[in-house]
This record gives sequence, C-alpha cells and structure tokens, in this order.
Amino acid sequence: MRSLFIRSTRAYHSPSPPIYAADQIKSLSRRGQIISARKVFDDLSDLNKTVTSWNSIVAAYFENHLPNEAKKLFDKMPQRNLVSFNGLVSGYVKNGMINEARKVFDQMAERNITSWTSMVSGYVKAGMIAEAERMFWEMPDRNVVSWTVMLGGIIDDGREEDARKLYQMMPQKDIFTHTTMLLGLCKFGKLREAREIFDEMPRRNVNSWTAMISGYVHNNKVHIGRKLFEVMPEKNEVSWTAMLTGYTQCGRIEEARQLFEAMPMKSVVACNLMIIGLGHSGQVEKARKVFDSMTVRDDGTWSAMIKVYERKGFEIKALDIFTLMQNQRVRPNFPSLISVLSVCGSLASLDHGRQVHTQLVRSQFDVDVYVSSVLMTMYIKCGDLVKAKRVFDRFGSKDIVMWNSIITGFAQHGLAEEALKIFHEMFSTGIMPDEITFVGVLTACSYTGKVEEGFQIFESMTSKYLVDPKTEHYACMVDLLGRAGRVQEAMNLINNMPVKADAIVWGALMGACRTHMKMDLAEVAAKKLIELEPKNAGPYILLSNIYASQGRWADVAELRKTMREQSVSKSPGCSWLEVEKRVHFFTGGECGDHPDHEMIMKMLEKIEGLLREAGYFPDGSFVMHDVDEEEKVQSLRYHSEKLAVAYGLLKVPEGMPIRVIKNLRVCGDCHSAIKSKAIAFCCVRVSLGIVKNYEASLQISLPGDLQEFTCRGYQCFVHQSVVDAEQTCPDSQVLEIVQKKLMENEYDMVDSYRSEHCRSTRKAGIMLEGVGDNIFLCSTNDNVFQETQIQGTTTTTEFVP
Repeated sequence: MRSLFIRSTRAYHSPSPPIYAADQIKSLSRRGQIISARKVFDDLSDLNKTVTSWNSIVAAYFENHLPNEAKKLFDKMPQRNLVSFNGLVSGYVKNGMINEARKVFDQMAERNITSWTSMVSGYVKAGMIAEAERMFWEMPDRNVVSWTVMLGGIIDDGREEDARKLYQMMPQKDIFTHTTMLLGLCKFGKLREAREIFDEMPRRNVNSWTAMISGYVHNNKVHIGRKLFEVMPEKNEVSWTAMLTGYTQCGRIEEARQLFEAMPMKSVVACNLMIIGLGHSGQVEKARKVFDSMTVRDDGTWSAMIKVYERKGFEIKALDIFTLMQNQRVRPNFPSLISVLSVCGSLASLDHGRQVHTQLVRSQFDVDVYVSSVLMTMYIKCGDLVKAKRVFDRFGSKDIVMWNSIITGFAQHGLAEEALKIFHEMFSTGIMPDEITFVGVLTACSYTGKVEEGFQIFESMTSKYLVDPKTEHYACMVDLLGRAGRVQEAMNLINNMPVKADAIVWGALMGACRTHMKMDLAEVAAKKLIELEPKNAGPYILLSNIYASQGRWADVAELRKTMREQSVSKSPGCSWLEVEKRVHFFTGGECGDHPDHEMIMKMLEKIEGLLREAGYFPDGSFVMHDVDEEEKVQSLRYHSEKLAVAYGLLKVPEGMPIRVIKNLRVCGDCHSAIKSKAIAFCCVRVSLGIVKNYEASLQISLPGDLQEFTCRGYQCFVHQSVVDAEQTCPDSQVLEIVQKKLMENEYDMVDSYRSEHCRSTRKAGIMLEGVGDNIFLCSTNDNVFQETQIQGTTTTTEFVP
C-alpha cells in the first residue's frame, strides 16, 4: 500500500507527458501566453521533446506573430516531418510572408494536399489571385478545402462568372462551400440566387444563416433579414451583430437600440456599432453612455467615440477622450489620430496637434499621403505655416490634395506670391490643377489685390487648364473685384454669370459693399441671401448692421421680429485659448462663472488704463443697438476676445504667444484694442531688456530713434539709446515713440515672409491671423496692420506679451 502511494505521488509530480504538453502549449498560445507556452516546452526533458511538441511551439510563435523566433526554433529541431514543413509554410502564410512560404514550399522533398492548399490560401490572402489559380491547377490532387479556398479567391477578385463556373465544376461541396458561394452571390447583389443555394443546402449551421442575413442587410433588405433572423434555430454573437449592423447602417437607430438591449451578450463590436449609430443620429449623450458602460474596449471603441465628438462639434470632449485614452495607456489607432488632428485644426490647438504628429511619426503613419494632407491642414489652421511647408516639402510623391492644401493655406494667410509660386511649380511637375486648386489661387489673388493676375488665371482656366469655371470661382472673382473697390464691376459680373449666383457669390458682394460703404447694393445682396438661405442668421445680422449703421432702428426692430417669427437664431460669439493643455472658453459678459473671474476683471481694468494712455478709445459704432454711448462702451468692454486676452496675460508665461481663437468675425473695436495692447505691453517689456544678450539677426532702418531686432523669433522695437549704451531707456519714452510711429505708419515696408522661413514676423509682438468666414486678417508682417478678409471657420489671434 505504501509503495503504491509513493508511485502515484511521483507520477503526479513528474513533467507532463509529451502529448499533454503539446495540448498545453496550444492552449496557452491561443490565449496569447507565449512565455508560459515556452516554459512548458523548456521544462520537457530532451527525451520528451518529440516532433509533436516541437511543431506545437513553432506554431505557437507563428500564431503570436513572432515568425523570426519560430524560424529559429524550427532550425533547432533535431528531426522534422512533413507536418513540420507544412507548419512552417502555414505559419509564414498567416504572417503575410508569402515569399518565404514559397521558398520553403519549393525546397520540400515531400508535399501533400495540405502543403499545396496552404500555398493557394497564402496567394489568395495576398491578393495574388492569378498565382493562386496557377498553383491550384498544378495541384496533383484537390479536396473540398482546396476548391473552396480557390472559390473564395475568385469571388474576392470580383469575377462572378468564373466563380459560378468553378462552383459548378466542384466534384463535391460541403457546408463551407455553399456558404462561400452564398456570400459571393450576396456580394454581387444576386440575392435571389443566393437564397436558392441557402434553401437547397442539405444542412445549415449558424454561419450559413448569418451569411444569408448579412447578404440581406448589406443589400438594404433589412426587413427580410430580420424575418430570417427571427426563425434562426440558434444565434451567436456574429448573428446578433450582423442584424445590428443592418439597422445602424440604414439609420433605423430606434430598432437598433431595441435589438441591442435584447442581446444576451453585448460584444465590443456591437457596442462600437451602437456608439457610431447613436452618434450619427445626433444622440451623442446616449453614445457616451454606451461607451461608459463597456468594461472592455478596443481601439475601435476609442476611435468611434472620438469620431462622434469630432463630427458633432464637441471638439473639447474629443480631446478629453483622447487624453483619457493616453492615460489608460491605449495606443491610438490610425482613425483616432486622424480625428484628433481634425479637432486640433478646428480648435487651433497647436500643442495637441504636435503631440499627435509625434505619435504618427512613431507609428510610421506620417508616410501616408492622406495623413500628410491632414497634418498640413492642421498646421495651416493653427497658423504654423513653417511646419505645414516642411510636411509638404519632405513628402516625395505628392497628390493633388497635398498641392491644394498648401496653396489654399498660403492663400488664406494672404501669401499670394508663395501660393502662386507653388501653383506654377505644381503645373511644371505634371500635376494638372483641378477646381479646388483654382479656388485657392484666385483667393490668393483676391486677398492681396492682384486683380489683373487674378483675371488672367481665371480666363486661362478653360483655355489652358481645361477646367470649367463654377459658381465658387465666380464668387472668388466677385470677391477680387469687391476688395479692390470695383463693386459695380462685381455686380455686373454677377448679372452676366453663365450660372446662377448662389449664397457664396452674394455673400462676397455684400462683404465688399459693406467694406466700401455701398449700402444700397449691400441691402440688395443681403435680401438675396435671405431669399436663398432663410434659416441662416448671417444675412439677417449683416442687414441689421447695415440698418443700424444708418440709424434705421425701426428697420432693425422689424428684421429682428422676422428672425423670431422664422425661428432664426444667431450663434453666440465665443473666444477660447489653450493654457497648459486645457481650453478656456469665454462668451460676452463678465464671465462670472469662471474660477478666475476677479483676476480677469482686475486685469481688464489694468488693460483699459494702458489702452487710454496708448490713445485708444472704444468705438461705439461697432455696437449695433439703439443705446446711449455709455452703454455701448460698457458692452464693448466685456467682449469675449478681450476677456480671453486678459486671461492669457494672467496665465501664459512671459515670452510665449497668447493664441486666442474666435468662432465669429473679430469685432472691429477689439481688433483696434488688441493692436494697442501689443504696443502697451510688448514694447514696455522689450525696453527693459539688455540688448547685448541678443544677436540682432534682422536689423533695418527705422525712422526716428527706434531700432528693430529679432529676439527668439520675434521682431521687437527698442530705443536707439539702448543699443548705443547697452542700457534701458525710460518706458514712457519708448512707448511714446512706438505709438507715434506705428499709428502714423511711417516704417519702411519689410517683406518678412520668405519661402525658407514662412512664419509670421510679429512686429510689436502681435499677430492676428485666421481662417474664418468674413474675418479680418491683421498680419503684422508689415507695419501697416493691413486688413484682409478671409474665409473659413475660426480666427486665431497671437499676442506675445
């Protein structure tokens, strides 16, 4: 009895027999536990390391996408059999290494039907259907698996008739063959024939039922798919998901929600579908509830939630999700990075954009032409043309989208010479411009007053470039003439257009009329816009402003009454800025809900005092309400852009730009005030610096006693006495001279935009730039604070204290 006990105990503690070890290795491998699987193998004695166990560990490494380690083990095998070589071929095929698989196959002394089928399958997966067919017909023998693999390849190749012929030729068919052909016919839109195969199948499994349901779903026959779904003898996770896909794709979100709630197990894929479906239907909060309820998420989950927020205008929440994703150490996938880049462009969030760019480089996504285009767009919207041009230059094979992006970017920032230079360079490389190209080029001419050159390009569109002008091109020409003050010519062009003028054309005319005080034509254009877009608040507001500027308060009241009756509402103006990767929003008013309210109000008071010293006084003409001057001044005081700049002065470190973004056109009074702030704040601070510490990399002659130099990338003004004596002069003296010279516009013009360093020169420490609809661009690369109207969605204001 004692001896029996000892023997059984020893048997219990001995290493696993080889056959059990092989099963254990396979089990651990499927769960991704390759280290544990290797330990099981290593614990085997040399005697117990049979060919089977060696084959299992090699297969485990292939299954876990470690083909090099698998090959090293294969080379160490003391003996190999046909299964070993088939495993090597199959492993290479699974890892997409079809050439390596073929080399092993060609060297095999013995092959069987599995060897041949693995190679056929490999070529099919690699999309090399012709090579797969060649090998298939060379096979000495074929089984039902070989035929089915080849059938699937021909279906994937889109060859419907060849698939039918092969299906008819097959000597035998099993359930997988029927299901493959059924899926193929559904793919080709032949639902009736697919249903015939389904009905005639001698035996069906859950995959067959799911395939037929998916066929109906993807061919917009969701109601028939649902009927089939209801009579399924058994359903699995894939079946439920297929049906859910049908409802979400066709927008029947309520039925999708009911089905989702009825699901016995809610898979990650199903939850992702619901997030996307709910998001597309505008139910963003419900989409977020599904996201929050998930205990397991994959990269598709995070990508879906970010995409929903991005598409529905919740940019800040999209960035919050992205931050949460990083905090949980989830590596962003390609779609999520693209969505976040779009968000960064919309918010002009340069810090986040740079961070995403870094991740794209690490993941080697930046070599993709689409990614490069999105990157360029992001940098352009953030005002960093240097980085945008760098991305453009480093990409070898540029497509038309990249060329259009950089041309439009330079055009939006008023850099016509650069835009036109790139346009001609594009044509010389053999890339033909398209409609979008000409919108960018004509916009560049418009923003910089190149009327004659604009007309030459417009007239050459058809004759030289074979592009027929469309409404948007005529809108550019109307804008070109309007900016140049040739408003009547712009009106004549509209009357003689071969296409009907749309809202963009009339909007361009109205902007020009308002700028050049052609109020009669402006009123005509505004009324046309209201006819074309009765629910758009913009034309109502502009027409109201026209009436207000003429003191026609009764007409203003009547127009606002019409807006209320038509349920037309104006989007409230708001400004925001990013401080330490947190975005702070400000709307008009005293920002009482902001945690730093009191500090902001004190800073505003300080600013107002300095502005008065600089000669600034609020311009009540920008308040379009019938109130007295005192109320107008009070209203102007708390405009959102002023609050944002005040907060930036409090929180942004000295020497760093304060980047303020606004959703609407910048108020003219705020425009003037921010220029004066630049004088009041920047020049006083510069005058306290010790010039000998900085190398004057750019120095030009300025009138009076001012010197200009570049410090840390910013052009600054300093009194001559500082340069001569290497000491500071009185603040008031510098301030007085700078104010006078800036206001009188007496400086010599300096072309500070060069192709090799396309960044804004921030004279007096301020740069106003934007991509906003009817927004003023005040770019201080010249000293006249030239104003230019541009198109887009946001305004970026950089103010360097």
